[in-house]
Amino acid sequence: MENKQRYQALLDNINQYNSGTKGITRVAYTNEEQACTHALMRFCKDAKMNARLDHAGNVIARREGKNPNLPPVVMGSHIDTVYHGGKYDGVVGVTAGLEIIRRLNDKGIITDHPIELIAFACEESSRFGISTLGSKAMTGKINKQKYRHLKDRDGITLEKAFSLCALDFDAIDEADRSTERFKAFFELHIEQGPVLEMEKKQIGIVTGIAAPARFIIKIFGKASHSGTTPMNMRSDAFLGAAEIALALETAANQEKASGTVATVGVLDVVPGAMNVVPGEVEMKVDIRSTSTESRQRVVNQLEQIIAVIKEKRQLVIEREEISSEEPVLLSPEVGQSLKELCEERGLTFTFMQSGAGHDAMNMTGLGPVGLIFVPSKDGLSHHPDEHTELEDILAGIDLLEAAVLLYAGAATNPFHWRDCNEPYKG
Repeated sequence: MENKQRYQALLDNINQYNSGTKGITRVAYTNEEQACTHALMRFCKDAKMNARLDHAGNVIARREGKNPNLPPVVMGSHIDTVYHGGKYDGVVGVTAGLEIIRRLNDKGIITDHPIELIAFACEESSRFGISTLGSKAMTGKINKQKYRHLKDRDGITLEKAFSLCALDFDAIDEADRSTERFKAFFELHIEQGPVLEMEKKQIGIVTGIAAPARFIIKIFGKASHSGTTPMNMRSDAFLGAAEIALALETAANQEKASGTVATVGVLDVVPGAMNVVPGEVEMKVDIRSTSTESRQRVVNQLEQIIAVIKEKRQLVIEREEISSEEPVLLSPEVGQSLKELCEERGLTFTFMQSGAGHDAMNMTGLGPVGLIFVPSKDGLSHHPDEHTELEDILAGIDLLEAAVLLYAGAATNPFHWRDCNEPYKG
């Protein structure tokens, strides 16, 4: 009961950092996200961990083991949100990791391997159109020249956002840990879908993660008076965008057997006046699948759609690829370990794939990865009504704790438990 109340208090504490009036808005590299980041670092230090901020804005907190030279067992997720998001996406994984460290402290357990907790920066693509930025930086997957000029809805570039957080975008390469190896990486996350709830399972063991291809499409027509420009003499950028969006939906529906999806999530119309025919539109498109071939077929359809609309409506259309990532298969060995731990604890589970991207997909470059899902009520996520029952989260934490101890190796310290910032000397 004490752990239950302690965890709920931690979750509530993190979620007080919010700039929104509906749901949670704690967008990457904003004041609210930075305040939350530094609060998390204080909590980690209170739990006797070394905590630092790397050059991408990732929080890395470390609890030393008996042998600090062994590869660490790592837990991680993110604390940034979408605009008007929920209380659980990402945050559950970070707070779960800290709760496990607190439990180990309470029990006086010193592991053989060090344990790290990472809160990755900018996992969500909401602000700059690029997702999992912090874990990309940590695994050497950053294209600085491509990313630095990406802008948010207020015209602030990613490079400028870094500087406002006292970070130097030019130094982001220093966050790269791709030459290291982790013993294992684990991420606990809400499912963000309906499968576990429908199947009445407590745990989802993820076997693979879908990956997105993302594009910015700029459409240029000609702004004109809505009352004096005849319909057959218009060059309406918005109508071109609408046709592209509908044709994209058709293309994705043709690939539904592969689980491929396509979304137009942002549509900026210029000048944005009721009495002016739109002269410019910027669309942001997300196409994702666990099948690279299926996703590419939709991308090819998008290219054909653009060519047809350009000719049909006499518009200038530019397409820029922001990112194109590969679907990822997770470690079968870790998955088997999680299965056996579920069976030992009487937890109901299913193997499943993730349609959403996660930092875990980048961590496969550093070691074996396990991704654990807990149920989402009504399958909702990225929404103010996003909810996961506390008992379901605690079941996930219990499983994660067992997995971390399995991979890190555990021994109870027979003496007084001390500050884990110092290596255990036996």
